Amino acid sequence: MRAISLVALLLPGFCLADGDQQFAQIGDLKLESGKVLRDCKVGYRTFGKLSANKDNVILIPTWFLGKSSDWMNSFGPGGLVESSRYYIIVVDALTNGVSTSPSNSSTQKDAAYPQITVRDMVESQHAMLGKIGIPHLRAVMGISMGGMQTFQWMTAYPNYMDKAIPIVGSPQASSYDLMFYSAGERAIRQGIAHPESYTDLLKTYSDFFWLALNTPSYYVRNTKRDGAFASMEGFEKALAAWNPYDMAVGLNALSSNDVYSSFGGDKSRAARAVRAKTLLIVSEQDHCVNPAPALEFAKLSGAKTLILKSDFGHSAPGAEGKVVNPAVKKFLEEK
Repeated sequence: MRAISLVALLLPGFCLADGDQQFAQIGDLKLESGKVLRDCKVGYRTFGKLSANKDNVILIPTWFLGKSSDWMNSFGPGGLVESSRYYIIVVDALTNGVSTSPSNSSTQKDAAYPQITVRDMVESQHAMLGKIGIPHLRAVMGISMGGMQTFQWMTAYPNYMDKAIPIVGSPQASSYDLMFYSAGERAIRQGIAHPESYTDLLKTYSDFFWLALNTPSYYVRNTKRDGAFASMEGFEKALAAWNPYDMAVGLNALSSNDVYSSFGGDKSRAARAVRAKTLLIVSEQDHCVNPAPALEFAKLSGAKTLILKSDFGHSAPGAEGKVVNPAVKKFLEEK
């Protein structure tokens, strides 16, 4: 999860290169709330070559505050997924400022933008795949909020993919998660209501977010005492570049994340709905997305698990690439 991180014109004879920004216009999107997101467009980038029978497609939804551009140069040899073998679609989740978001909506800008859920993000992606002619996926995988979207894909469209790999994601916000996300949303919305205080409120939220990305022992080990405050400045500047409504609506979506709501709260029934072979990766010391709900889902569904035990916390998937990447590669290659 890293916040620091031209539409390609489809003219006759124009060839898209790996990683070019593309958009699918999906029109009005009916939301879980019953409201409608008008003139919805979904951004995405593709890497690798689509096989003749379209059986090598991997969908990767973005994390909170992440964009598909963050994945550029990520799919070479030894990476999380290798584009030499798979056709990878990295999709920009709603509210990230690329796909239809409060900051770029032509008809529902900023405060007029409706609240959305993680399930709504998945519905927009399902519509996008229909527009570009992808009827089935080899796998869905994502990190953090991308992992939450993966859980939603697993239960909402269980026959759409062969495999699923949620990484430091969750099927449902835990009590800790709800407190963490809602505190951030309150700070942002207070700043919107009181512009004179926005900078200070955003810096405060940014600092707590920065602390949560890793763990106390990680910071004590890696950050000198006289450099403590300086270590937070880069993240503060990164969040300052974001539209506050994009952040607030995105945080609200994190709080609403709950795959069980579509099953009347029945966790066992939700787990039984999954058809994809699943590798669930969590970080034992994650302070951004508590791992307990994901591990509970693994027990209910019989999913394979990889538990990262280092003190890198929520940043463990990237920091422990030498462990995570081979595990993902092996799982994808299994029959």
